[in-house]
Order: sequence, then C-alpha cells, then structure tokens
Amino acid sequence: MSRRLTRDREAASAPVSAEDLISWVRAVLEPLGQVPAAHHLCLLDALGALDRAEHDRLMVLMPPGSAKSTFASVLFPAWFLARHPRCAVIAASHTAQLAEHFGRRVRSVLREHGAALGVALATDSRAAGRFETDQAAEYFAAGVHGPITGRRADLAIIDDPVKSWAEADSATAREHVWDWYRAELMTRLKPRGRVVLIMTRWHEDDLGGRLLAAAETGGDRWQVLRFPALAEAADPLGRAPGEPLWPEWETAAALARKRAAMGERAFAALYQQSPRPEAGGLISLSRLARVDAAPARGRIVRAWDLAATAASAGRDPDWTVGVKLMEEDAGRYIVLDVVRLRGAPAEVERALLATAEADGRSVAIGLPQDPGQAGRAQILYLTRRLAGFVVRATPETGSKLVRAMPAAAQIDAGNVALLRAPWNQAFVEELRDFPHGVKDDQVDALARAFAMLTTQAPPARRISVPLFAR
Repeated sequence: MSRRLTRDREAASAPVSAEDLISWVRAVLEPLGQVPAAHHLCLLDALGALDRAEHDRLMVLMPPGSAKSTFASVLFPAWFLARHPRCAVIAASHTAQLAEHFGRRVRSVLREHGAALGVALATDSRAAGRFETDQAAEYFAAGVHGPITGRRADLAIIDDPVKSWAEADSATAREHVWDWYRAELMTRLKPRGRVVLIMTRWHEDDLGGRLLAAAETGGDRWQVLRFPALAEAADPLGRAPGEPLWPEWETAAALARKRAAMGERAFAALYQQSPRPEAGGLISLSRLARVDAAPARGRIVRAWDLAATAASAGRDPDWTVGVKLMEEDAGRYIVLDVVRLRGAPAEVERALLATAEADGRSVAIGLPQDPGQAGRAQILYLTRRLAGFVVRATPETGSKLVRAMPAAAQIDAGNVALLRAPWNQAFVEELRDFPHGVKDDQVDALARAFAMLTTQAPPARRISVPLFAR
C-alpha cells in the first residue's frame, strides 16, 4: 500500500463537513452534465449531518421523479462506506430486485469514483446485492421481509418500502412492513446505528406515518425533509406557493395535468406528501363550529352504522358508530355525541343497549337494515332488545356520496356545530377525508341521523337536554 493511499484513507476517516459530500457529489455528476438542484443540496446537507452523527434518524419525503434515490440510496451510501472503514450498510426496498438495483449502482459509483475517497472495491466483490470495500466495509441489499438475520448495520437505508396502491391500502400489508421494521430491521441496527427512510407517501398509516405518530408518543425522533411537488405556505426552500419543486424536470403545467389525471387523493399523497388532503371532495369544514353546551330544547336522534368485527393483528375492520344529533328550535344542528367501537356482535349489542339507556327513551334510534332475510332478522332481534325505545330501521339506498350530501350542505352553510368533546378530532378527520379516506362509518351514521330528522315528522313534544349531554 502506498503512503499516498494511506494518507488518503486517513483523511477519508477524519471528520469532514457536509460541503465535502456536496463537492464530491458535484464532481461525480459533472461528467454527466448534471448539477444538484436546491432540494438536492438540502438533502445532501441533511445526509452529511447524519454521517457526522448530528442526528441518527432521517426521513426523506419527496415526490416521484425528484431524484431522491440517486442522492440518498446511491451516492450517499458510497460516501458512507468510504468514510467508515469496517462499517456495515443494510439497504432495503419493497423487493429484492429494486434493492439490488440500488446496490449495483452503489458498486458502480465506488468502482468509478472511489479513488477520490481513498477506497476501492474488494477484488472478490461482484454481487449486486452484497459486496465489500478493501477497508472491510460491507453493503447488503434485501427486500422488505427479505432475510437479514445475522447481519448488523451501522447504517440502514429503506427506500420505497411500498410498491403499489393496493399494498398501501391493505391493512395487512402495512402491518407486515411495520412488524418487519420493528422486529427485524431494528434488531439488526448497532447501538449507534443510523436510519434513512426514503419514500413517497402513499397512506396516512404507511411506514412514515407510523414512525411520525410513534415519535409523538416517545418513539424515535426523526429529522424530516418533506418537499411537496407544488410549494405550500412557508416552503422550506423559499418557493412561492404553487411553484414546482424541480421545474427543470417537471413544470407546474405538467404537474397540473398529472393532478387532473390522477385525482386529488393520489396527487395529494404521492406528489404533495400529504396522504390526507386538507379538504375532502365533498365536505367543507371551514364553517363547522364548536359549542361548549347543548341547547336546552330540540329534537334528538341517535343513528347507527353497524359493524361486527373485532380489531386484530393485521386487520383494520370497520367501526360501529352511533351519532347523536339534535335539531334545535332555531333550525341549527348540533352533533352531541359519537360512540365508536370495534367489537364482536355481542359487544356491539351491549354498546347499543347501554347507549340507549344513557340517552333516554325520548331519543329515537336509527338502525340500518341490510337487504335479505338475515338483515330483517337482525333488526327484529335488536328491536325486541330495545323494547320501550323508538327504533326506526331503514335500508340504505343510493351511494354513500348521495346519502352524505344533505349533511354536507348543512355543514357548508354553517348550520352544524359540534359539542366540544374528545371525540371531535376523529370525527372531523373522517369528515375532512371523505370520500377519499379509509373509513367512512361516522359519515354514514351522520347521514342517517340527518335523514331521520329531515324526513320524519317531528314528535308531538319537545325534550330538555342535560347540560352535559352525551
């Protein structure tokens, strides 16, 4: 080994600034006629800080076509392998094929540009998904769920853990990715190991969403780079609202065409990195008020949307929901309470009976009647169990959108309020996401409650409501 090469390797293992990473990347890209854009420089800066252990968890959320993988899954791991002799890198993607594709590109970068970093590939490293440097640094690529037992990682890179809408919308698939991350990948990480997650958001409950939610309750804290395709207010890059992320690659006009073709839900998730649009396609919440106490008088109903499957590992069943709605004398509607549970048929029945007793016999109960003999038998059974209460069972007709329109119109007119309570947040989130959201049980129950109040004749007498109405 020459003295010059020894000095180069000593320099490579010494602390450097993020600018050195940026300078090296510029040198790699220059022969290709490529220059890092502003969002690439921000990404490289964050990766340089991770390399120096200023933080150890980095989440990169950018739209398709933003070249995030080129910088974070190809150039950066080559840099990291050279900077840290005897380190180990595990790179994972939704399939082994994609992971090996990135590995092949990392190996190519090291072969062509490693000399500038004082490192070379080991002579026997020919596999795309597994190779070593002459400094005993190791790179191992695997698909999510692929075998990584026996491996250890100083750096774990997860790039695109989700491959399709079908997988993103599957509660079972999302649970599998989450279990793999916690039980397999994280157990392979060394005590001071670092993690980079590079992804396009698909679903509010995808791996990125779960990690961010866990961070709010004591989990790992993540440095997050979120760059939407079209700039929003307070853009971290200083773009004006609506300005494209990388206009040299994709203009605002081209993104508008994609948005029209894809629909709002897909564009908001994949391109804006916001898997739940700020506003649903039907219900506007800007005029939905909160009240601290229920009006003293009005007509009240409790409408139910029924489900009968308990939650379990890998399953995301529908909810049983009971919405209690008042029409006050002045004509305004107040949502007084929402009961929401997942349970087996016996648990649902107990909840219906307990809620009816708490509401009182003057509150009419609305139940959906499924078509066929089984639906009629269920309603007959529940009506008998609710003897002494006013029970109105009707079949659901028309699409969910059509049934929700009367409620949406009243909300948009500013004629609906919520009694301030802990259930408000989940209720509002579902209204906001409808009809793009994963669940619509609360919307269905609200639509039934409105139908009860607007299509049924009012009772002969009015009732008083306790201050703390359910």
